[in-house]
Amino acid sequence: MRAAVLGANDGIISTASLILGVASAAAPKSDVLLSGVAALVAGAMSMAAGEYVSVSSQADTEHADLEREKRELSENPKSEVEELAQIYVVRGVKPGLARQVARQLMIKDALGAHARDELGISEISTARPIQAALASAATFSVGAAGPLILAILSPTTLLLPVVSIGSLVFLGSLGMIGAKTGGAEVLIPTIRVVFWGALAMGLTAAIGAMVGTAV
Repeated sequence: MRAAVLGANDGIISTASLILGVASAAAPKSDVLLSGVAALVAGAMSMAAGEYVSVSSQADTEHADLEREKRELSENPKSEVEELAQIYVVRGVKPGLARQVARQLMIKDALGAHARDELGISEISTARPIQAALASAATFSVGAAGPLILAILSPTTLLLPVVSIGSLVFLGSLGMIGAKTGGAEVLIPTIRVVFWGALAMGLTAAIGAMVGTAV
């Protein structure tokens, strides 16, 4: 969910901002579209690479933690039982029952019990670099495609308002979808996404206009 929302949001904002910046510099429409395509491709690859490196680092850390836990279980299993029991005590389980639970869980899967309750690593939360990279690239591309399609379809004279308004609508829709999916309030996340998107696009368009005038 995080990667999908981040990718789509970044795709819309960065591509729309670049299109508006180039268009504000009075560049031909062909150059505007070329910049949009370049933003889509470069952005998708950047998101994929960044997410892969980030999640790979997380996966390396998880692997190192699990290897350390294996050694500790092999060298001092009694201490590991007590360590796991204390975790349950902190969560509200009585000491005697906590030790019974720890022993029973460790009989079945000692490493799995410590990974889940001590390290916070489970099958659901395990880092998956390739999956994260593909998801980020795909969602960025979907988000970036919106402003690019608007730029392709709009007349040259209306390109700036069409891309600006359309991209803000896309951002607002994304904010509402993300909020509803996560079970959060809709209004504030939507306003937040639209505000920062408008700010980014406005600043880029202003810089493009200044550069175009200077050139």
